[in-house]
Amino acid sequence: MTDFVVALAEGADLNGFRQGLRRGIAQGVAPEAIVWQVGAEASLFGQTDVSDAAPVRVPRAAAALIDLVVCHRDPERYALLYHLVWRMVRGERALLEVHTDPLVWRLERMAKAIRRDLHKMHAFVRFRRIDDEAGERFIAWFEPEHFILASTADFFVKRYPSMRWSILTPDGSLHWDKERLTFGPPGDPRDAPAVGDIEGAWDVYFQSTFNPARLNVAQMQKEMPRKYWRNMPETKLIPGMLQMASSRVDEMISATPQPAIKRDPQKALAKMLDTEIKSLEQLNAIISASEPFVRGGRRAVIGEGPSHPDIAFVGEQPGDQEDIQGRPFVGPAGQLFDAALEKSGIDRSRCYVTNAVKHFKFEQRGKRRIHQTPTTGEVKHYRWWLMKELELVRPKLVVALGVTAALALSGKPVTISRARGTCAFGSQAGLITVHPSYLLRLPDEDARAEALQLFVRDLINAKASV
Repeated sequence: MTDFVVALAEGADLNGFRQGLRRGIAQGVAPEAIVWQVGAEASLFGQTDVSDAAPVRVPRAAAALIDLVVCHRDPERYALLYHLVWRMVRGERALLEVHTDPLVWRLERMAKAIRRDLHKMHAFVRFRRIDDEAGERFIAWFEPEHFILASTADFFVKRYPSMRWSILTPDGSLHWDKERLTFGPPGDPRDAPAVGDIEGAWDVYFQSTFNPARLNVAQMQKEMPRKYWRNMPETKLIPGMLQMASSRVDEMISATPQPAIKRDPQKALAKMLDTEIKSLEQLNAIISASEPFVRGGRRAVIGEGPSHPDIAFVGEQPGDQEDIQGRPFVGPAGQLFDAALEKSGIDRSRCYVTNAVKHFKFEQRGKRRIHQTPTTGEVKHYRWWLMKELELVRPKLVVALGVTAALALSGKPVTISRARGTCAFGSQAGLITVHPSYLLRLPDEDARAEALQLFVRDLINAKASV
């Protein structure tokens, strides 16, 4: 009998394996009678037609195991997986529960290696910023042990949806343009640029998390193997940190004990990064690269306008149109805001406009994305971004548009009807008024006209204050 030959693409060819599996099982081809040929070698053999075969039903755990193991570099992976399914469809349905079986043991070890490799890629990819003809772009070089590039794509798309980025590896490349993911040919480490501003901030964070009293070099290298160090900018700090560990422990022991305090992780991170953030561009890059703190958030919508303006306006959060266009106050509320500015004699182009929360919080209902008000905790998570932003912009007056903006700027809940008017946010001159979306929600036309008149009056007062 002529061998049953299945030609597969290089790397992790899950679809090719499934087709070969289906036809082999349907025709009753024993594991030892199948030849799995990968890449160029496949053309040396007569490939068996493996199209249009019926699916093979296996337990969910077996399907998950197949998804992982096809990513392994072991050339026997396809043969081992076929042998597993062959045995399961011939009466050993619970085979995966027999962990002492040599085949099951080997496949589980391979799956464990893939899970570990995925974890390392998620943890150790470091993006570097460049500017190309389309604007800002981030590039990373990584060398995975196995063929995991396609398997890890969704992770990076969900984590960095608002960035244009590329991940280059020896096996292929991923490219995301904020809307579409594409796969490309193998990359070159020389295409990843030198260290940039974001990595400088990351170095500060990495140093600050190092605890010399818990130093365990062997464990550290187990969790962060040396082979990844050359592509991780912060690892250049490790030799010096290890050398100083002993003296730092002595300092910690001799230091006067301090009472414990409750800390907000985001405030702590902000404090670590403060010394490194020297420009609004650098802050915006970090905000754009940060994971959203609200449900549904995808791209960060950063503030816009000149530095050192007379007035900075702070709203609640981006809406649907703001999220799509990547600019603040461009939706229905933004159009009403522009009209009110014009009536008050304020030139928007000479003002700075931003939001307290940098991502759009929404709930998907069919094709519509329904706005959800940020919680107090979510506003606090974003507060340090806003305060650092205003510190860099340095406006003469800050206008809080609505309760969320007032909460973010003052650090405490505010009732608009009581606090409306001029105020101070710490040492910053301020003014509190309603958000333009409040006017849109008023059902009565007369009430809406009256509220708009009061809103314009607040804006005129803001202009007069500077």
